Amino acid sequence: MKLNLKKPLAFFDLEATGTNIGADRIVEISVIKLNVDGSEDVKTWRVNPEMPIPLESSLIHGIYDEDIKDEQTFNQIAASVAEFINISDLAGFNSNKFDIPMLMEEFLRAGVQFDLDNRHFVDVQNIFHQMEQRTLKAAYQFYCDKQIINAHSAEADTRATMEVLLAQIAKYENMEWEDKKGNKSIPVVNDVEALHKFTNLTRPVDFAGRLVYNEQGEETINFGKHKGKRVEDVFSSEPSYYSWMMQGDFPLYTKRKLEEIYTRFSAKKAAERQPRPATPKPVENTPAQAVKKTEYQKPHNNSNYRPDNKPFKKKEEPAVPVNDDMLKLLADKFKKGL
Repeated sequence: MKLNLKKPLAFFDLEATGTNIGADRIVEISVIKLNVDGSEDVKTWRVNPEMPIPLESSLIHGIYDEDIKDEQTFNQIAASVAEFINISDLAGFNSNKFDIPMLMEEFLRAGVQFDLDNRHFVDVQNIFHQMEQRTLKAAYQFYCDKQIINAHSAEADTRATMEVLLAQIAKYENMEWEDKKGNKSIPVVNDVEALHKFTNLTRPVDFAGRLVYNEQGEETINFGKHKGKRVEDVFSSEPSYYSWMMQGDFPLYTKRKLEEIYTRFSAKKAAERQPRPATPKPVENTPAQAVKKTEYQKPHNNSNYRPDNKPFKKKEEPAVPVNDDMLKLLADKFKKGL
């Protein structure tokens, strides 16, 4: 069967030092890029994780410290990996919960731009678990009637994942499925966008599942005391929660999405605090004569002013000659004799 593709679909698998997305590192990555014309491009990188590989992890994937001590670090290959995947949609087995967030952590640490927006993500495990609920080995046996040769090598697991998806599409063609709410649909079809929707039912914001979308498309907290609450509501009720998460042991991609939400939230609050401009009073049309009248000052209600609003000049009375009586009055007043 050939997948109906509108752009390349990159199947990939990671082997790592452990399962802690924030602390562990990739030791191997393999990508099978299925092109629109049906051709394949395959690349596999061994990676020096710059930390010891725990024995329990080495026993699972078969990669030991001495196997990768001379390999390049992820910082050195990050640009090549991003360029190879390019604009492809992504597919993997348990990729939404592990491989994609782990890969994003490595890209962010390396400072390489890799945008997840406008991509589709097909998690083959989610189709399998929701339809049959098994493991990759069982899925390969169940759908393809094959055993994985060299299981837990990145390329073998990646190829098995790709073959399982093709077999799933063939097996579940026109098969009805009922969700937990009783809604029925035919979800497994030969279309990457439809498979993206079916394998992302939890609608994670950050792939690690710390933040998820609710039915209204709003970001909510998915853990701890605030589980189920809108992220913006938590920012309002507990402003320190943002700092706590940004300083805590959360994946870098989770922090990036949290920062985007906080930036949007802060901008909204700042806009709400801006004072609204005062509405200017309408200017009434005043007759020209009335406007002209306002140019004059209101006449003073004072008898010292003339009708033209200018003060009257006091009349000057003729001077009286000095006589003996006036001199005597002055002498008495100052108690001086003449």
